[in-house]
Amino acid sequence: MGGGGRGRRIGAALLALGPVLVAAYALAGRIAVGQAAEAQVRGPGWEGGRIGADGLTTLGVGAWHVVAGTALVVGATALAYLVIGWLLGRRRRGRTFLLVLSGFLIVPYALGCVVALIDPPRLLAGLTQVPDFVAGLPAWHPATAFLLPVAGLAQAAGLALAASRGAPPAPGSPAEPERARPASP
Repeated sequence: MGGGGRGRRIGAALLALGPVLVAAYALAGRIAVGQAAEAQVRGPGWEGGRIGADGLTTLGVGAWHVVAGTALVVGATALAYLVIGWLLGRRRRGRTFLLVLSGFLIVPYALGCVVALIDPPRLLAGLTQVPDFVAGLPAWHPATAFLLPVAGLAQAAGLALAASRGAPPAPGSPAEPERARPASP
């Protein structure tokens, strides 16, 4: 098998890595918010309040909704990139539309990355002045925000590989059969 098969597999793996990293971001966010909510309840500032069946306080639910919403938007975009990459490798027609669409899809991806880098659980806890929640956030939690830009970069590389492997041959390239030229008089 030549280098084309290897490049195809690498491109597919990079495209699939995007949704996997987004899911990892969501899972890590849920774990971090759960730990912070536990610390909030155990902390000296706890005055009682609602604790859901999932163990989250009202602040924890709000923080989790922002993390989950971010993961949902970026995850849907990551899946769209996965489909676009697959279509670019299969089709010769409609490539321009797919490439333009992939350019527009960078907007929700980038916005999700910005929201993740802002660290919504820490921000919400700061706005509501709940230091026990902030203290309960694991030290590794801020680093999870970098999973989303890494997912985007991996998918960008995978999309570039998919776009290059499915491109039609350039005119006059060796891949295009030579045409018989009329004899000159």
